[in-house]
Amino acid sequence: MNIELHHIKVRDLTDSYINSDEEGVVGYSGKLNIRPKYQREFVYKDDQRNAVIDTLRKYYPLNVMYWVKNHDDTFEVLDGQQRTISICEYVYNKFSIDYKYFHNLSDDEKEKILDYELMVYFCEGTDSEKLEWFQVVNIAGAVLTKQEILNAIYSGTWVTDAKRYFSKTSCAAYQIGSKLLNGTAIRQDYLETAIKWISNDNIRQYMSDHQHDHTANELWTYFQSVITWVNSYFPSYRKEMKGVDWGNLYNRYKDENLNPKKLEKEIARLMQDEDVENKKGIYPYVLNHDEKHLNIRTFSDNMKREAYEKQKGNCKNCKKHFEINEMEADHIDPWSKGGKTTADNCQMLCKQCNRRKSNK
Repeated sequence: MNIELHHIKVRDLTDSYINSDEEGVVGYSGKLNIRPKYQREFVYKDDQRNAVIDTLRKYYPLNVMYWVKNHDDTFEVLDGQQRTISICEYVYNKFSIDYKYFHNLSDDEKEKILDYELMVYFCEGTDSEKLEWFQVVNIAGAVLTKQEILNAIYSGTWVTDAKRYFSKTSCAAYQIGSKLLNGTAIRQDYLETAIKWISNDNIRQYMSDHQHDHTANELWTYFQSVITWVNSYFPSYRKEMKGVDWGNLYNRYKDENLNPKKLEKEIARLMQDEDVENKKGIYPYVLNHDEKHLNIRTFSDNMKREAYEKQKGNCKNCKKHFEINEMEADHIDPWSKGGKTTADNCQMLCKQCNRRKSNK
C-alpha cells in the first residue's frame, strides 16, 4: 500500500459538506466520503466533540487521519470520521461551544480555524489492504465491535439494507425489540443479535452467503417473527426478559403448541422462589425444564457441615465413610418437587452416589 502525508486545511475539508440520509456524509468539495459503509455511526459525546474544536481553536496538533484514495481520485475516510464530522458540524453551525456558534466568532477566529491544517495520510491499495489498515489504525481509537469489523469485511448491498433496519438510532428493530435486546443499535448490537439468531450463531457464514443480496428482507422478517412469538407466549413483560436468547428459543419451540397462561403461572411462581438466583434463566427453563438455567441456590458451608456431623461422615446412600471434601450436598426432597435449600433438607452424599442420583 502506498501512503503519503498531506496537509488539508479545514476550509477545504468542509467545502460542500453534506450530512443527510439521502446523500450520505461527504465533504472536501464532494470528493470525500466521510462515512463509508464499513464505518460506524457518529457516536462522539458532546465533551469529545467539543475537545476536537477546542484543539483547533488553540492550534494544538490533532491526531493524524487516514483517507483511502480511490481510482477516480475520490477519497474515503479510513480513520478520523468522528473528528471530521465534529469539525464540519461546527463550521456549519450545528452546535455551539460556550454559547458560541461558528458564526458568532470574530473574523480572525473563524480564519484561524479555517486555516488550521490537518495531517492526513492518503492510502492507496487493494480492498484487502484497505481493510487491514482499517483494523490497524482503529486500535488507537475507539475499539471497534466485532460486528462493526464484520460489516467492513462483508460490506455491500446486504449490509447497507440491514443497517437500515438494525443500526440507526430509533430504527425499526429498536421500535419493536428494545425491551428484549441488550446493547444499542448504533454499535451494531441489534444487528449482531439478529444474525446470530437466524444463523444459529454462525454470523460470518450468514454474512458471507448474503453479502450481495439486494435486500435484508429475510433477516428483518425473521426478526419480526421472533418478537411476535415472544409477545404472544410471554405477554407479561418483566425486566428479566431483556437479553434472553430469544432467537434460540424461537428456533427450537416455535412449532410447539404452548400455553401462555400455563407458562405465566410457572414464571410467576419461580420469580418468587428465593432458591432461583438467575431469574433471567426462568424463561428457557419453563420451555425445557433444565435446572442449569436457574442457578439454584446452593447449600452453605454451615449447612453442609451440620449435615455431615449428623451423618457422622457417612454417605446417606452407600453408608460408607468419607471426608467432607469427598462429599457433596444434596436436596433430600428435590428442588423440582418443592424441596428448599434449607438445613433440614440437606444430606451429604459421596460424589459417586450424588452423580448417580443426578443422572437418573
